[in-house]
Amino acid sequence: MTHFLHSDADLHAGLAELIRIDPRLVPVAEKASIFKVRRREGGFAGLCAIVCGQQLSVASAAAIRDRLFAAFDPFHHDAVVKARTDKLKRLGLSDAKIKAIKAIGKAVANGDIDLNAVGNMAADDAHTRLTALHGVGPWTADIYLLFCLGHADAFPAGDLAVQESARIALGLRQRPDAKALTKLAEAWRPWRGVAAQLLWAYYHVVKRRDGIGLQDPAKKSEPAGRKKTVKKSVARKSIRKKVKRKKRNG
Repeated sequence: MTHFLHSDADLHAGLAELIRIDPRLVPVAEKASIFKVRRREGGFAGLCAIVCGQQLSVASAAAIRDRLFAAFDPFHHDAVVKARTDKLKRLGLSDAKIKAIKAIGKAVANGDIDLNAVGNMAADDAHTRLTALHGVGPWTADIYLLFCLGHADAFPAGDLAVQESARIALGLRQRPDAKALTKLAEAWRPWRGVAAQLLWAYYHVVKRRDGIGLQDPAKKSEPAGRKKTVKKSVARKSIRKKVKRKKRNG
């Protein structure tokens, strides 16, 4: 049976079940205090908003998302699929993200996926269905299921804040990676989504900052041009040092 987190009452009922399953989470819930359910728009718009946030700060992602939605009124997959690439680039979207949202739009238009119906699937099946879409990785799929559809068992194991919070909360020697955290979270089914929201709330308390997983945890690679500039700068400094040594040894 699929459970949903549509309201604070749903979240707190799920939390009661979660700590019954795993009493280790009782002190975690006590320290996290009261936290509220978080929901976002679903469907094509909701998934595109998450894609916009991949590998970007929350502020940058929001700016691009707002420009994207403002450029298409109403925001519909057919219009986005037909849009010129240069228009989408001017909104701040990268080539990879343009390719992703167009591929998602085509999948929706062709009836290959119903982005709302996947919420009724078991979490693992829904996850597999979503990650089959171009540009939708594990983190994006789980964030969509949890925040846009309210799936109570969606679990973004690849989220760095969830990993770090689990390390602190459970007294682990090191931060678990996605594979280790997925294995650890098996005991929390069918309330893994509640566990994720509990861990984010706990992270906020112990780290004094919001760790809610609204951006992709993958590290951004430094632009190639920047790397070349740094290398040239280092080379120039090295040459200057050699010249100075020669003058001193004159």
